[in-house]
Amino acid sequence: MKPINEVKIAVIGLGYVGLPLAVEFSKKFPVVGYDINQKRVGELVSGHDATLEVADDSLALILRSSSPQVGEKGLFPSFDSKDLGDCTVFIVTVPTPTDKHNRPILIPMLKASENIGHYLKMGDVVIYESTVYPGVTEEDCVPVLEKVSGLKFNTDFFAGYSPERINPGDKVHTVAQIVKVTSGSTSEVADFVDELYRSIITAGTYKASSIKVAEASKVIENSQRDINIAFVNELAKIFNLLGIDTQEVLEAAGTKWNFLKFKPGLVGGHCIGVDPFYLAQKAQEVGYHPEIILAGRRVNDSMGKFVATEIIKLMMRKDIKVLDAKVLILGFTFKENCPDVRNTRVIDIYHELKTFDMEVDVYDPWANAEEVQEEYGIKIATGKEIPAIESYSAVVLAVSHSQFASLPLKKNRNQVIYDVKGFLDRSLVDARL
Repeated sequence: MKPINEVKIAVIGLGYVGLPLAVEFSKKFPVVGYDINQKRVGELVSGHDATLEVADDSLALILRSSSPQVGEKGLFPSFDSKDLGDCTVFIVTVPTPTDKHNRPILIPMLKASENIGHYLKMGDVVIYESTVYPGVTEEDCVPVLEKVSGLKFNTDFFAGYSPERINPGDKVHTVAQIVKVTSGSTSEVADFVDELYRSIITAGTYKASSIKVAEASKVIENSQRDINIAFVNELAKIFNLLGIDTQEVLEAAGTKWNFLKFKPGLVGGHCIGVDPFYLAQKAQEVGYHPEIILAGRRVNDSMGKFVATEIIKLMMRKDIKVLDAKVLILGFTFKENCPDVRNTRVIDIYHELKTFDMEVDVYDPWANAEEVQEEYGIKIATGKEIPAIESYSAVVLAVSHSQFASLPLKKNRNQVIYDVKGFLDRSLVDARL
């Protein structure tokens, strides 16, 4: 391994995780940002990040028109894998999704490993950041690196794992402001990986004892949140039957110092709604059926249908015609003030309402309409003007974008207003989750 002041870094995958990381590293090191999406690379070369994780002026400061050399600083985005040739540290930040049966899809990681294998040299280090179950780095990815490169693991090249800790849309807890877990395939490599990340992570690092420990630490972070949210989602269903406002109950309970303040809601996105399945898969492979993890997933996956059913009930109580009724869903991204639509569970509300032959419109000023059309097959409105709310029989606040803080709402007997996020003034809505 080279000393960290002599490395050249390649970040593989320039999405919500990879780009912010590449930008931070490029302030101190020469960095090649590689992505197979030519459109994405072209956009970054032009100086714009459509994910809005990196501001255009910040991107402009570190962009380079050619690959920086050792000792230089800057970021060179590329879709040509040949630009990886002189890199000595490879950091993999590709997605780890699940299929329609909720089984882990490792293809992006394996393809990235295969690509890196063509350029792997003596002394190089490959670090994975993608969320996986324990064992993927050494048992699935490393064999690909060995096969393609012809090199021997822990003799000719080395591996590390440092789980991503990116919170899309969060401008406070940025990549440098969150403690980073690090690990390596040998003690020497672990020190190297830790030193490398410590050079850019102002919040500090935590060196795990092994790669598997680091992998496990990441997957349980999101599984823990998923289970806690599932608990309050189940409470919301119970309190709804009891005629009690869930938000008021949680506010009262939250006055105790050690009460965990989770809120009910839709659980989507690329992490919390997906990662528990990775841990569940590995548990089942070793002969254990995870009860709580999968129960939590079932509860959270049921919330879209629950919300839609509650809206229908409210409409019927107000004697509002359901068949062919017009409904407006406000928000489609998986979280507020963020353009990320990956694994959004707002689509569940949409589909369930459509089963009642309702006319459902979706408006989201943060989402990309083309991306939504390609991923989900539906058309949404994304302009600056909010559709005329008074023309709908039901309005559903699904995502708490800041633009929705002062909606022209007025409670009346001819319209149902449902607040999924508990974001609006309680006096203006008919019900909230």
